[in-house]
Amino acid sequence: MSLSLFFTEEHEMLRRSVREFAEKELAPHAEEWDETGFPDWVFTRLGELGYLGLHYPEEYGGGGGDYFTNIVLAEELSRCGSGSVNMAVAVQVGMATPPVLAFGTEEQKQKYLVPAIKGEKIACLGITEPNAGSDVASLTTFAEKVPGGWKVNGNKIFITNGVRAHFMTLVARTEKTKGYKGMSLFLVDTDTPGFVVSRKLDKVGMKASDTAEIFFEDMVIPDDALLGDEGRGFYNIMWELQGERLIGSAAAIGGARLCLEQLLEYTKEREQFGKPLCRNQAIAHRIADLATKIEAAEALNYICAWKYDNGEYPVKEISMAKLFAAQVSCEVADEAMQFMGGYGYMMEYPAQRAWRDSRLMRIGGGTDEIMREIIATTMGLYAKG
Repeated sequence: MSLSLFFTEEHEMLRRSVREFAEKELAPHAEEWDETGFPDWVFTRLGELGYLGLHYPEEYGGGGGDYFTNIVLAEELSRCGSGSVNMAVAVQVGMATPPVLAFGTEEQKQKYLVPAIKGEKIACLGITEPNAGSDVASLTTFAEKVPGGWKVNGNKIFITNGVRAHFMTLVARTEKTKGYKGMSLFLVDTDTPGFVVSRKLDKVGMKASDTAEIFFEDMVIPDDALLGDEGRGFYNIMWELQGERLIGSAAAIGGARLCLEQLLEYTKEREQFGKPLCRNQAIAHRIADLATKIEAAEALNYICAWKYDNGEYPVKEISMAKLFAAQVSCEVADEAMQFMGGYGYMMEYPAQRAWRDSRLMRIGGGTDEIMREIIATTMGLYAKG
C-alpha cells in the first residue's frame, strides 16, 4: 500500500528513527529479557527520545503529532523482536494515559501525564477482574465515598506493567445499582496504602513484560483522584478501548511483518530435495497468502486510524481491524514455525517467541469473540423487526 496516502516524510523519518532504536538498542536483548524481564531503563530511554508522547500536545512535553505517529511507533517497535516491550509501551502510550489528557484536570495532567511522557512514571490500566474481563459492566471493585475521598476494595488481574507501575488508571464501581452508569475512573498512586501487588503472573508468552494481580484492601484515595465525571467511567473507558485496539492491531501487524521477513530468509537458505525451501510451490504459495493477508490487515488498520484521527468513532471498522490483525499475526507465526519444522520449535529461533507472543493478540484488548459480537451488533444483526 502506498504510504503517501497516510504518511508524510516526517512520519517516515520517525519510522527510520524508531526502527534503528529498536534494532540496535532493544533487539539484542530480546532473548535475555524473556528470562529476566525487560528493565525500566527502556521507558526512560523512550521518554528521552520523545517516543512516549508523540501524539500528545507540546505543552505537556509531547510531540504534537497526529495519531499516525502512534501507529508508526507500534509498527516499528516490533522490530525489537519482543512483543512484550511493544505491549508494555502501548499500555503507557495508548491505554493508560489517553484518559488523563481527555478527562483530567490540569493538576492531574501535570502530576501524571507529563512524567509519563518523560518516562519518569510508568502507567498501568486497571480494568480486568477475575470474573469480569470482556464483560466490563460486571466489574465489582467498589469505590465507596468517604469524607475527603474514596475507599476502594476489590481486585484486578492481568494488569500489564502492574508490578512496576507508579500509577494506575483505575475503573471502579461507585454505584452498585446503576449498571453502566455506576462506574468512574480514578488515578491511583501505586504506593498508596492498601494497593497490594499480590503476585506477578507467569504467562505462556509476552514473558519479558510484568503482568500482575492486584488487590485493593481498604485503599483510601483523595477526592482529586477522580478522573473525569463521576458515573462516566464506563463510557470514557469504552472510548479509550478504540485507540487501544488500533495500537494493538499495529503492533500485531508489525510483528507479523518481522516474522515473515525472518521466515523468508530461512526458506531461501534452507535446502530440501536439492533446492531452497522457498522454491517449493506449496511453501511459496502459502507464503504469498500470508503476505497478502498482512497487506490487507495493514490497509484496514490505516483506514481506521485515519478515521479516528479525523474525529470519527468507527467502532465496527476498528473491531474488524483488531480481529483480522490478531488472527493474521497468529497465522503467520504458526505457519513460520510449521515451515521451519523442528528448528521452528527450538528456543534458539525467534519463531517460537513470535508464536507465543502473538497468541495474546486474540485475547487482550477484546477477544475475537467480543470483536465479532461488536461487529454483529453494529451491523444491526440483533435488531428486532
